[in-house]
Amino acid sequence: MRHMPDAVMLFAAGFGTRMAPLTDTRPKPLIEVAGRALIDHALALADDAGIGRIVVNTHYRGEQVATHLAARPDIALSHEAEILETGGGLRHALPLLGTGPVFTLNTDAVWTGPNPLAALRAAWDPARMDALVMLITPKRATGHAGAGDFLRSPDGALTRGPGAIYAGAQILRTDGLGEFREAAFSLNRLWDMMIARGRLFGVVHEGGWCDVGRPESIALAERLLGGGDG
Repeated sequence: MRHMPDAVMLFAAGFGTRMAPLTDTRPKPLIEVAGRALIDHALALADDAGIGRIVVNTHYRGEQVATHLAARPDIALSHEAEILETGGGLRHALPLLGTGPVFTLNTDAVWTGPNPLAALRAAWDPARMDALVMLITPKRATGHAGAGDFLRSPDGALTRGPGAIYAGAQILRTDGLGEFREAAFSLNRLWDMMIARGRLFGVVHEGGWCDVGRPESIALAERLLGGGDG
C-alpha cells in the first residue's frame, strides 16, 4: 500500500439544487465561471499538482459530464446509479482509485494562491494522520455563510466547532470506509471517527477561495479570480 497519495476523486455527482435554475438542464460541474466549467477549474489543480490518477464520480446528468471529459481518456468515471453522498461515492470509486490514501476535491469552488492539493501533499504525515483537510478562515471564505466547521489546535489537530471552514480538499485514508453498512453516507461520519482517535488534522489555505454554490456566487468567484477580494 502506498503511503503518499497519487490519486484524486473529484466529486461531481450531486443535483446542484442550490444552483437552480442553472442546473435544470445541466449538472453543476459544467456551470461556467470566467469562461471555464467548474470541473475544469478543479482539473487544472489536479493537473498542476501532478496527480497520477484522476477519478470523477457522476450521477445527475452524468452523460453530459462524460461528454465534456471525452477528450481526457486519462480520467476514469465512477457512475452512481443513485446518489451515494461523499462517503458512499468515494467507497464506490475505490476500484478505480486504488489502495492507500487519496485526495478528494469538490468541484463547486474556485481557488487563488497556492495549489491546495500540492499544499496538502507537502503537509501530509501518515504516521500521525488519517486525514488532512484544507481549511479556509472566514475572512477569506467568499460566498460562504456559516459559523465554520472545525477548531484547530497549534499542532493542526481538529475538533468540531465554529471556526475554520472546510474548503473541499483533503487527503484521507480510505480503509475506514468499510466501517459503514449503508450504501450512502457522508464523509463527516468518517471524520468523527478520526477526531475520536486524534487523527484528523487540518492546514489553512493561504490564498482566496469562493464557494460557487448559488447563481449569485458566480460573479463573486469571477471577481476573486480577476484579482478582487470577492
